[in-house]
Amino acid sequence: MSRKKAARDLYREVTDSVIQALEEGVAPWVKPWDSATSIGKPVNAITNKPYHGINVLILWSHARAQGYAHDRWLTYKQAQSIGANPRKGEHGVLCIYYKMIEKRPAGNDEEAPETFPMARGFTLFNIEQCENLPDGMLEPPALPDWGPVEEAERIAAASGARITEQGVRAFYRPSDDGIRMPPRGAFKDAGAYYSVLLHELVHWTGHKSRLDRLQTGKFGSPDYAFEELIAEMGAAFLSAHCGLEGTLQHPEYIRSWIERLKNDKRELFRALTSSSP
Repeated sequence: MSRKKAARDLYREVTDSVIQALEEGVAPWVKPWDSATSIGKPVNAITNKPYHGINVLILWSHARAQGYAHDRWLTYKQAQSIGANPRKGEHGVLCIYYKMIEKRPAGNDEEAPETFPMARGFTLFNIEQCENLPDGMLEPPALPDWGPVEEAERIAAASGARITEQGVRAFYRPSDDGIRMPPRGAFKDAGAYYSVLLHELVHWTGHKSRLDRLQTGKFGSPDYAFEELIAEMGAAFLSAHCGLEGTLQHPEYIRSWIERLKNDKRELFRALTSSSP
């Protein structure tokens, strides 16, 4: 006899996803982007109907975590209906459909029915996860009105780092050893773009296969803040080398850096050694 599949705890799964976002320093109720591709609430890519309630938080949080610039979503079947499909290996996000249902007590048709909500899970994919979309559904990234900086491009190419320009967030992820950058057109000038790219490249040098720096600290932890200090200084050195004006990427860590440097007079030297190109 086959064992019955355990029912999913939809409320627990959704709540845990929000908790994870908060632990990473992200409030999922804050709109995660400011771009021409966003119209506010997430909408269905086929019907253009906006999602509501908890699904707005779920989709905003997931879009921020994955770096999506678009707020248009669809189910697997909807993608198939327009000749598209999620790319192999893509995972959708769990959302919740609510429906109020009525139920009368068994054997008593005269008593007023009870009304209660029924929750059912369904899976959505962002259009950026899909291929074979109709022309015009996925807008191309904006082109920058500034030119590339030769030395900064040479450094990035010589590093061998895998750099993908997509979405609205810049980050280095040790788990897949890749750097994600927003499209160049999202940056006002070359200095803004390259200061972010060089910051993430310094994080990239800390991978276990390279300088093997500790990159396991949680957001807001002393280890996490120290790694950010290393990336800030490394990016400043590289920006100066390229003739660019660097910008501070994570000012929220200044207090943590000050406290750490006050507690250990050698900490700055360790950071400088770790960040030197």
